Amino acid sequence: MALGKDYERQDCALARALELLGERWTLLIVRDAFYGVRRYNDFLAHLDVPRAVLAARLEALVDAEVLERRPYQQTPLRHEYVLTERGRELWPAVNALAHWGARHLSPDGPSRIFTHAACGTRVDRTGACPACGGYVPPDLLEIRPGPAADRPHRDDPVSRALREPHPMFEVMSAAGQ
Repeated sequence: MALGKDYERQDCALARALELLGERWTLLIVRDAFYGVRRYNDFLAHLDVPRAVLAARLEALVDAEVLERRPYQQTPLRHEYVLTERGRELWPAVNALAHWGARHLSPDGPSRIFTHAACGTRVDRTGACPACGGYVPPDLLEIRPGPAADRPHRDDPVSRALREPHPMFEVMSAAGQ
């Protein structure tokens, strides 16, 4: 018997969040949006997600107001996806899960680390800068290659861009725009 897709009988905010974010690929799409991925083809190339699944997950995230679908500036007939304020509020959860995964599931450590752009210090699992004190919002972070970044690389444009430090949300695109 197949499992249901929702938690209708659960009276829990976490269960409701999992209905949206708990499907395979969804959090990786959100993660990539933090990295600066905005275009459908760039999500597709970086994630190796089936087209129909990507389209469905993007539509669900837009419907839930986690992402906003905007006309792409250079090609108005195409669109880009940008995190909304609601979507940006997911950063502490994404950061905590990344730290947990690096600590418990990645023997070589993280592939990427997040540093406070103002001082260059790595933020901790709570998103705080140990050097400056206090929480650092994602728009003040820089993504840098971590200790596990030396593993064999994917060769899509997003993966290549992630090999160099860059500010969080800086637009990444196969077109280089």
